[in-house]
Amino acid sequence: MAVLHSNIAHVLAGVLLMGGWAFIANLGHPWPAALIAGLVQGAITGTMTFFIKKALEWVAQRTTGVLPPTLAASTISATMLTVIHTLAGTPAFWATVIVPFTVATIYGATYTFTLRRSFAPSRAQ
Repeated sequence: MAVLHSNIAHVLAGVLLMGGWAFIANLGHPWPAALIAGLVQGAITGTMTFFIKKALEWVAQRTTGVLPPTLAASTISATMLTVIHTLAGTPAFWATVIVPFTVATIYGATYTFTLRRSFAPSRAQ
C-alpha cells in the first residue's frame, strides 16, 4: 500500500493525533495553555515524524533487526519533546509527552518491521 510509505500521510496523521492529545492533556490549565500545547505538539510531531521516518529508513538500510532504528526513533522523540515542551512551558509536561514518545517508539518498531519485510527477497516463485 503506497499510503503506508507516504510522507504526507505519516506527517498529517501524527499532527492531528498528537496535537489533539496535547490539547486534551492540558485542558485543566488556564486558557490558552491547551491550545498552545496542542499547536506546539502538532508542530513537533509534523517535523519529528518526517525526520523519524527518514532516520528509520536510513538506519534500517544500514543495520539488521528492529532495535537500532527503533532506538533512533526513541532518541529523536525524547530529545525533541523534552527540549521544545520545556521551552514552551507546557504545564502538563509528562502527560503531554508520554503519549507522543510512546507512539514514536511503537511507530519506529512497526515501520521498521514493514521496511524489513519490503527489503526481504520474495519467497514466492
